Amino acid sequence: MANRDDILNVLKGFTDSASGSDLVASGMVRALNVDGGEVRFVLEIDPARAQAMQPMKVEIEDKLNALDGVDSVSIVMTAHAASKPPPDLKGSRPAEPQGPQKIPGIDRILAVASGKGGVGKSTVSANLAAALAAEGRRVGLLDADVYGPSQPRMLGVSGRPSSPDGKTILPMRNHGVTMMSIGLMTREEEAVVWRGPMLMGALQQMLNQVQWGALDVLIVDLPPGTGDVQMTLAQKAELTGALVVSTPQDIALLDARKGINMFEKLGTPIVGMVENMTTHICSKCGNEEHIFGHGGVAAEAEKLGVPLLAEIPLALDIRVAADGGAPIVVSKPDSSQAQSFRTLARRLIEDGNA
Repeated sequence: MANRDDILNVLKGFTDSASGSDLVASGMVRALNVDGGEVRFVLEIDPARAQAMQPMKVEIEDKLNALDGVDSVSIVMTAHAASKPPPDLKGSRPAEPQGPQKIPGIDRILAVASGKGGVGKSTVSANLAAALAAEGRRVGLLDADVYGPSQPRMLGVSGRPSSPDGKTILPMRNHGVTMMSIGLMTREEEAVVWRGPMLMGALQQMLNQVQWGALDVLIVDLPPGTGDVQMTLAQKAELTGALVVSTPQDIALLDARKGINMFEKLGTPIVGMVENMTTHICSKCGNEEHIFGHGGVAAEAEKLGVPLLAEIPLALDIRVAADGGAPIVVSKPDSSQAQSFRTLARRLIEDGNA
């Protein structure tokens, strides 16, 4: 069977009199397609030479038809008229929407952010989503922490999302939460090695191509820091606001301030702060310890004029529940730790943010 290279070798045997090069080198051969025994391509020529090129076209057809396995040859000679300007490709594209856009079917979008990693932002996101679902809200959770996606493990979700039409993606669901994460597209131990444009493209796909359905609130678990993902979310989606998570530790608060400053520059409201790992109760003696300090987030929230929405304890049960795929709100709903998240959820609902 003749292949693409066989076709090109035949075409290289013909010379363009105007350029002195063969047809392939001169760039006259366009859109070459070899489909089984059918050969199709375009010869782009000067319109004034169309009549003179006819004998060469016939000769090319004869030589190609003589190749083994070639059943038919279709050659189209075409050119842009010399008097017409080239097409305006930019003008043919629809104008891209400017500014943040509302995601169809989603009433509110709440970003959960932190200035640095390790403060429990993803744990707060998972438990908050489950707590809002327990309060009767229709909740979605978008794991936008592309480099460290942890929501599939925390919500006990596995498997790969399907796409019935190759365009839209069906999200996963567990514990009353509709969830999507880049972690569902990769192996758990596989690193995501992407540059900024790929991150931004993935985030926009997960926002706009996932069939979220009708949601009261979409929780977006952001990566730590002030990078591409945060900027893209704030610039492309109409956010209700951002919830900033921090430990009371001074170093964590330094980075939390940077995150808050970023949202202020992007015009995203801060709906409140959450102090995580606020206190630890010794399981043996019952002594209360403030391992990371105490009151730092409350003082920062007062300084910024935003509410301190919750103080979440440092508790082994919260960590064990997250690792086991059932947030503490689901696995131990009557525990004091679970009630901390339920109180946070009720506060957000009362304030109209969820």
